[in-house]
Amino acid sequence: MKNKTIFLLLVGFCFYLPFGIALSPANDVDLSSVRVLILIFFAIWILAGFRKGKLLFPSSFSGMLLMSFLFLNAFSIFFARNTDWSARKLLFLLSVFPLYFIATNIITSQARREKIMKALVWGGFFTAIMGIFQFLMQFVVGIDSVYGFWAKNVAPLFLGRAFSEAVLQNPSWLVNVSGKTLLRATATFPDPHMLSFFLGMLIPIALGLYMNSKKTIYAIILTALILTDMLTFSRGGYLGLFAAAVALIALFWRNISSRYKLGMIFLSAALFLALIVPSPISSRFISIFDFNEGSNAGRLEIWSEAIRVISRYPVFGVGLGNYPLEIKPTAGYREPIYAHSLYLDIATETGILNSLFWIMFEAALGYAFLLRAKEEPVYLAFFISILIFATHSLVEMPIYSPVVLSLFLVVASFDNPNLKKNEEIS
Repeated sequence: MKNKTIFLLLVGFCFYLPFGIALSPANDVDLSSVRVLILIFFAIWILAGFRKGKLLFPSSFSGMLLMSFLFLNAFSIFFARNTDWSARKLLFLLSVFPLYFIATNIITSQARREKIMKALVWGGFFTAIMGIFQFLMQFVVGIDSVYGFWAKNVAPLFLGRAFSEAVLQNPSWLVNVSGKTLLRATATFPDPHMLSFFLGMLIPIALGLYMNSKKTIYAIILTALILTDMLTFSRGGYLGLFAAAVALIALFWRNISSRYKLGMIFLSAALFLALIVPSPISSRFISIFDFNEGSNAGRLEIWSEAIRVISRYPVFGVGLGNYPLEIKPTAGYREPIYAHSLYLDIATETGILNSLFWIMFEAALGYAFLLRAKEEPVYLAFFISILIFATHSLVEMPIYSPVVLSLFLVVASFDNPNLKKNEEIS
């Protein structure tokens, strides 16, 4: 199969990403079609590479860090109490991370990169519209009706039967803001936090497309992405956007041309007003800093518990996928027991060194994007996208969402030192 054909398939995949239908080969088994497609692409890419006698793997520093991270995840199985759980988690990672290697080899020019950006943003736009519709309908037909419809018809389609049942047993779809219960936007995602991760990472990319093209449609898409992200009421998502706004203004103002400053002012002002003007959204954001608030106090206790586990198993952790058993020996595989922080979760299961590898991976990406932003401002959008992911990850665990992880890996693949400026390779 030709390189260009594989690229067109990748474009379609990027648009399809948030709409990944769940496959249920058995009653208690759910499989995201996103993972299946990645494995199919990987097989096609491998075969095409063998046919050409040329199979390239990333040679960048960030690529080396990523492979080190994967190796330590696999190695941690030797220290796991339940190796079956470790194997399942490892198989998940190995079914998604190949996307990074595929994208790095297929996205070989600026033109291809822009098409990927557009596919991602348009897919995110339709997802955002779905989330806005879901949120607004509770004021038309009632919260119970919308909740019931989404639980019965939407969640099983995109999550699978078994996974959707597990999600509904521990629902985070509702939020109490100023004494009023609201249904949060989730669209096709299992919970509002993962939707916020996805939309948050796309917001700077949509802004970059608007800055480059000045097309009104991208301003509309950008507005829809921001609005829906707000309607998730994800405080981690708000924290990520806040960090993005501060970074844009504080670090890069002097180095950005005047035409980009207008877009930055618009985005930063919109975020600032949304977060401080009295409303359910601002109340939710301000509650981040209330350490006596119930969920905040609970999260602090969870973090303390995770740190205690790390102190007992600092080098190799308790084994990939085995943290729940360390907290509750009778835990089931789908019980939502985790450290509520990507960095603590990695350290508890696979060791402090592996957590440092991941942090260095994010930092290497950010640094590379910052350097290239001096010559090509669109790289600033990629830097902010990684920053939003890294900041939100302080309070959530996103890498076991195939959709969020896939988006992150595609953005990470833009750190490609071999990217050609205008050449389109067939």
